[in-house]
Formats: sequence, structure tokens, C-alpha cells
Amino acid sequence: MHDIELRVNGHAERASVPAGMTLLEFLRDRLALTGAKEGCGIGECGACTVLLDRTPVTACLVLAVEADGLDVRTIEGEAADGELSALQRAFVDAGAVQCGFCTPGMIMSARALLLRSPHPSDEEIVEAIAGNLCRCTGYEAILAAIRAASGTGGEP
Repeated sequence: MHDIELRVNGHAERASVPAGMTLLEFLRDRLALTGAKEGCGIGECGACTVLLDRTPVTACLVLAVEADGLDVRTIEGEAADGELSALQRAFVDAGAVQCGFCTPGMIMSARALLLRSPHPSDEEIVEAIAGNLCRCTGYEAILAAIRAASGTGGEP
């Protein structure tokens, strides 16, 4: 067992975790943050994307011990005081949610993009979500949502 300390959605967390526990397992099983989904378990689909120190990572491939001392942001950290962030609202307004399975990971990849480039080009948007697979939307609504959120800087 390894003792870790990290911040998750702005809250300090301390835990003792086994060496092989993934960050996804820690978030879902220990903290009951179930927004990040396990779609493939091999880092290919992006459904488990979270931000680790503002960088998008597939939480199924990151060990919980690797997050020790770092800041983790999940989809649950997007909304504030029960209100959707501008990025989440843009996804809803654009109809970019469909079945919703990929949506949390897609939003977290988009959030990382907007944090580093508040008004990205279409090329930057496509590149930012390249690791997130969606089987329902055809991506046009997702691109429209990110474009719309970038008009506001995509601020929460």
C-alpha cells in the first residue's frame, strides 16, 4: 500500500492505495466520482479522460500513485453551485451529448484545450479531441459546442 495526497476538483484527498490501482479506479471506487468511464481499459477511447495538472490523461492508464501531489480535475469539477459550466452548457445547446458515454471525457479534453488556448482554431479543436471516440454524434455537434464555448473563452 502507498499513501498518496492529491487535490481532486479542488478538494484535498489522502488515501492509502495498492501499487496497481489506476487513477480511474481510485476516482470511481474510492471517491464515487463516476463521470469518467472505463470504455476500453487501454487508453484508446478517451472515455476516462481527466485533467492531471491541467493536462488531459486517460485515467485507466495512470496509476493512482502517479497522481500523488498533483491536481486532478474530473467532469464533476466542471459545474459550480449546481450550474453547468459554459463548456457543458455549449455541449447541451449544440446537441453534442447523444448517449453521453463519451461526453465527460470529451468535455475534459476540450477543457484542457480551452485552458491553454481560449480561442482555438478548428485544427486545434480536432487535434485536442483526437483521443476521444464518439459513436453517436458524428463529431460536428461536438466541434460546434467547443467553438461556441471558445467564444466565451470556455470559462466554467
